[in-house]
Amino acid sequence: MTALEQSLTRLITKDPTILNENANKDSNTFSTMRDLTAGTVSKSYALENLLPKHVAKAHLSGDIHFHDLDYHPFQPLTNCCLIDAKDMLENGFEIGNAHVTSPKSIQTASAQLVQIIANVSSSQYGGCTVDRVDELLSTYAKLNAEHHREMAQQYVQPDKIESYVEQQVTKDIGDAIESLEYEINTLYTSNGQTPFVTLGFGLGTDELSRKIQQAILRTRIKGLGKDRMTAIFPKLVFSIKKGTNFSPDDPNYDIKQLALECSTKRMYPDILNYDKIVELLGDFKAPMGCRSFLPSWKDATGNFENNGRCNLGVVTLNIPRIAIESNGDMAKFWELFDQKMQLMHDALVYRIKRLKDAIPNNAPILYKSGAFKYKLNASENVEELFKHQRATISMGYIGLYEAATMFYGPDWEDNIEAKTFTLDILREMKYYQNAWTNQYDIWFSIYSTPSESLTDRFCRLDKERFGEIPDITDKGYYQNSFHYDVRKDVTPFEKLDFEKDYPYYASGGFIHYCEYPKLNHNIKALEAVWDYSYDKVGYLGTNIPIDHCYKCDYDGDFETTENGYKCPNCGNSDPKTVDVVKRTCGYLGNPVQRPVIEGRQKEICARVKHMKEPRS
Repeated sequence: MTALEQSLTRLITKDPTILNENANKDSNTFSTMRDLTAGTVSKSYALENLLPKHVAKAHLSGDIHFHDLDYHPFQPLTNCCLIDAKDMLENGFEIGNAHVTSPKSIQTASAQLVQIIANVSSSQYGGCTVDRVDELLSTYAKLNAEHHREMAQQYVQPDKIESYVEQQVTKDIGDAIESLEYEINTLYTSNGQTPFVTLGFGLGTDELSRKIQQAILRTRIKGLGKDRMTAIFPKLVFSIKKGTNFSPDDPNYDIKQLALECSTKRMYPDILNYDKIVELLGDFKAPMGCRSFLPSWKDATGNFENNGRCNLGVVTLNIPRIAIESNGDMAKFWELFDQKMQLMHDALVYRIKRLKDAIPNNAPILYKSGAFKYKLNASENVEELFKHQRATISMGYIGLYEAATMFYGPDWEDNIEAKTFTLDILREMKYYQNAWTNQYDIWFSIYSTPSESLTDRFCRLDKERFGEIPDITDKGYYQNSFHYDVRKDVTPFEKLDFEKDYPYYASGGFIHYCEYPKLNHNIKALEAVWDYSYDKVGYLGTNIPIDHCYKCDYDGDFETTENGYKCPNCGNSDPKTVDVVKRTCGYLGNPVQRPVIEGRQKEICARVKHMKEPRS
């Protein structure tokens, strides 16, 4: 990894561990290969010349993982963010040589939003979110209504004006949302990929916000292109709130039904349970990208502020290795844990230090045009937007399942002592989080890492070092964060009951998944799980097999092979005539054109499990 020539050779010879590291990057394209080449150079240089030597060694050996080395610290880039799109649209912004004024219609607003998303995504390396987009765009849909009403007064009979306006505005909203979806999915950022963007919505109760919510869901259900393929981006996150859309007597309950239909057909939207998010985070907001959450934070006037805040990067701790090295000695485990947490500290502090080298002109859209809310001039310090705990930096972890397995065996989920041990790991991380937050004035957050390639990498390194250990390294992957062992067949209700305790400590990043068979004709079954989750978890994803074969019209879950995926009905594996969509640690992905790395697939793909009757 440190020898540049060797690393470039691996890239040129198409080493699958490099080409398939990101399921949403097509390594056949020139733009992606250019990004991978630049990333290879950046990673090699950072490990050799930038990172503290002991941190680089810890990363290479697998004690920790310094995420996104292909971007940071070679450049002082930030990670993910919540874009302050509201202020940018209201007051205008600059991109390149253009000064963009406030839009006068929802079509223009959505077009400007896409440009903001593309520019932000090219100025950082993580995901970005536009939160409460239904309420945001409803402001500009009102302008459409005013325009149509003014025109109708000249040409439409008075008693038909309002129905005419509603018809025209509904069409405008549908066209704007469909254009937004197509434009996002046809964009390529400077990172060689479609922008990793999330749209949060669902809380608006006025008629225009309702129409926008419906348009978002219907556009996703409809699909892309003549084959109506599943759109991968934007990630959709639908907010559920009692009194708004939870129960049949709530004003937006009909939109919840549409969201359920969409989720059974397109896997998105995921859901945010409003009251639980407020309980975990202090106030309500969508995640930054796939699962990174901000804690509550108030501005100088005492108001909660979320849009315009960001994350500064992630370092993940290899917890299974600590358990393996302790050899069954609990005292030894905690001694080693403290030592490895010092490595995490040094790596994270270096990330903060490197980010102070950035200047506003490095990323004008973020620092000067308002994506991070406060507009700096060229001479101001970007650190002003991070300190006072406004920004987060993430203490990631992986493999609580394997760590407990080392001490309590592979079927420990119902063992109170074993689960307490896994929670104690997060409680101990919480102790360090509080100490470091107070010391550096940056919010250190505990982050349940979306370990797309790390599930494979850490396990592979530990297998090479310690050999095959039953139910730990012999599986070929480590379990993602706090998630229930994917090999076990449990109901969604049992899974949620088991996992619900962990985000109280790991509130800086989390998501829960439940696995289902096809549910197109049993939407009430999915609603039963969503409702059950409301008082238990804040953020829930739906994993349903939605692969489609255009040769035989099969719908369901494709078979995984060492070369990709094939239709179980007719054997078709032609990427041009299949639509394969898998959950890849937070986002959906189209991995059909990229061979599967053995082991990783068990973790990143949805496993279909039998769903039992809901509990009373």
